[in-house]
Amino acid sequence: MSQLELIHVVRRYGPVGGMERYVWELTQELQQLGHRVSVICERCHVEKPNGITVYELGEIAPRPRWLSLLRFSRRVARFLADHPHPNSVIHSHERLNIHHLTTFHGPPFATVLDRPWWRLISLRIAMQLFLERRELTTPRFVVPNSQFIKQSITHYYPELAHQLTEPILPGVAVGVLREPRQVPPDGGIVGFVGKEWLRKGLPWAVQTVAALRRTRPNLQLYVVGPAAADVVHLFADWQGGYKLIGWSDQAHYAVFDVLLHPARAEPYGMVISEAMAARVPVVISDVCGAAAHVAAASGAVLPLSASLDTWAEALNQQLSRRELVPQFERSWRKVAEEYEAIYLEIDVQSFQRPSLK
Repeated sequence: MSQLELIHVVRRYGPVGGMERYVWELTQELQQLGHRVSVICERCHVEKPNGITVYELGEIAPRPRWLSLLRFSRRVARFLADHPHPNSVIHSHERLNIHHLTTFHGPPFATVLDRPWWRLISLRIAMQLFLERRELTTPRFVVPNSQFIKQSITHYYPELAHQLTEPILPGVAVGVLREPRQVPPDGGIVGFVGKEWLRKGLPWAVQTVAALRRTRPNLQLYVVGPAAADVVHLFADWQGGYKLIGWSDQAHYAVFDVLLHPARAEPYGMVISEAMAARVPVVISDVCGAAAHVAAASGAVLPLSASLDTWAEALNQQLSRRELVPQFERSWRKVAEEYEAIYLEIDVQSFQRPSLK
């Protein structure tokens, strides 16, 4: 395959979140496949990888979010106007209007349209809807990162269905595997991973583990992601039995006996596939995009409407299991190769897009 010139645009470059890790891993694999890869970002949060050109445009105040997104898109447009890359495919992960394709990492903001009309009258909502529609209507292709996201975009933007590709799911790096072990009948370690702890269901996870501790008094809950000060109040009635680890590049999967992820909304949920790749069973909600990959041998998928006792019993069953979890596999190299096929369908020279000015 001939060498491609690729520009990825993401505000935070580095493995500092789910979307950001997707971009971080993908760009490095594309570079290793022999392509010329550049990244435009506000800031690179880790050491810049060899072989990838990183342009840092400077950090922008994060609030209000719509204004931050708009200002970043304008900075990118100005940068490309001053530093033309006429032969490059522009691959956006943000709210741009000058890109050839965009990867959509989360549910559409247009879900707000399901609210009563009087709750939609605000500048914030109008601008978020404008930026989202602009991002989706500009490119040749829109790549959802899960089937759940593809269905959501199709529902709220049916006129754009022809631009949607098949989902390109995140890859998963092979880390330390959980060693085969039998969990003590009165204990075990339940893991929760996620910075956005409220959306990812930490309060319900705390209640579930607390309920199970009545029969497993030495059961522990490890929380990775949120700052301890933000979530310690959830454990006000606990007398030990939990560990607040905070953010960590290492998610401690091999230490867990089960991953609990009762998210209220989760377009994919990379922590789920990462846990299964480490041979850790999972108990998750059915609104997670990764639920499609959770076979019975890998854990349990429950509706959010299920009772606390049902969740606790599902957790108990995974802690009591004796058989190994089949290792989940999906390489980032495979993800990069799937994008290669899409890049080759884009005719950069004939593509019509808004002026960079």
